[in-house]
Amino acid sequence: MSHRQSPAPFALPTHLTLGKTVGYESIYNPSLLQSVPRTLNRDSLSISADNLPFHGEDIWTGYELSWLLPSGKPQVAIFDCFVPVTSPNIIESKSFKLYLNSFNQSEFDSVEDVRATLSKDLSECAAAPVRVEIFTPRNFTQLEFARWEGTLIDDLDINVKTYHPDANLLQTSSEQVSETLISHLLKSNCLITQQPDWASILIRYSGKKINHEALLAYLISFRQHNEFHEQCVERIFCDLMEHCEPKQLTVFARYTRRGGLDINPFRSNFENTYNNHRLARQ
Repeated sequence: MSHRQSPAPFALPTHLTLGKTVGYESIYNPSLLQSVPRTLNRDSLSISADNLPFHGEDIWTGYELSWLLPSGKPQVAIFDCFVPVTSPNIIESKSFKLYLNSFNQSEFDSVEDVRATLSKDLSECAAAPVRVEIFTPRNFTQLEFARWEGTLIDDLDINVKTYHPDANLLQTSSEQVSETLISHLLKSNCLITQQPDWASILIRYSGKKINHEALLAYLISFRQHNEFHEQCVERIFCDLMEHCEPKQLTVFARYTRRGGLDINPFRSNFENTYNNHRLARQ
């Protein structure tokens, strides 16, 4: 089987600030947010919005949220937001950072006012309801690190020759298993700027046993691939479904943060989104 190709760069919306030099605004400006249609990637994967092969969310954590009280006193917080996979758009990350910077010198009456504002603006950008949770410093102790339980495949002795996605690398046996596989070697690049995106990935499935060495080679093959975080995870999910035919499948990637934001796409056809607990690399 031939593997799917990533979307051509010229298909991108021309209005995006990603890859362009822009100024930073410190006064609240929701128009800074920019969206990218999910169809940009899903059309090439033959994914229909009316019949998604998975459910899940794009889970964002923001570490650089700050605003002013009416008295002028600054506040800081960490927030999580959850963008459903059913949303027509993804939120473009650079525009998200610029938008968050616009809170820095803006007055808000309360934490709830900030939360409601974020939820409203992000929902409009994604064209679907976006849930937002805010953690102030008195609540930072609620934030936990996670330790994934499963089989780490990174120490397998393999030869690697392919650094662009090749689903033909994937192999299975007739043995039926249920297992969780983990790798910290996933790397892709931003679709526009080619900046590296680093991630840990968890794959939980039941069905024909996936060859671990082959899976590791496949994940490493994304190393020079240019695509957004959310798109890479959906490509991995679809490749595994097509080439390995699992009965149940979850793909969850946690990317390291850039500009105070990390993105953690979760896709599954059988289980709910996991708690948003960051890994050591985040």
